[in-house]
Amino acid sequence: MNRYKNNKRKLDKSGKIVFGTTYYPEIPLTNSDTIMETRVGERLDNLAFSFYKDPSLWWIIAKANGIRGKLALKPGTVIRIPANVTKVLADFKKLNT
Repeated sequence: MNRYKNNKRKLDKSGKIVFGTTYYPEIPLTNSDTIMETRVGERLDNLAFSFYKDPSLWWIIAKANGIRGKLALKPGTVIRIPANVTKVLADFKKLNT
C-alpha cells in the first residue's frame, strides 16, 4: 500500500521530488454509516479492508473521526465508518484535480 499514491508530485529546481498539498473532503454523518466500538488490535487500514475491500481507504475512516497520525486504534474507541464511499471519493477527486 502506497500512502502517497494520491499526492501530486513534481520536481523542484534541484530535481528532487516534492509533494503538493492533498485536500480531503468533509464527510457528513449519514443514517447509513456504521457506528462501532473498536477491539484490541484494530487498525484503520484493516477496518477499511473489512468495510471497503481496500486498505488504502483508511483515510476516509480517519477523516470522518478526526483521527490523525496513527493507524492503530485504542480498544473501546467509538468510531464511525462512512457508508457512501463513492461520494467521498468523487468529492476527493474534485478537490484534487
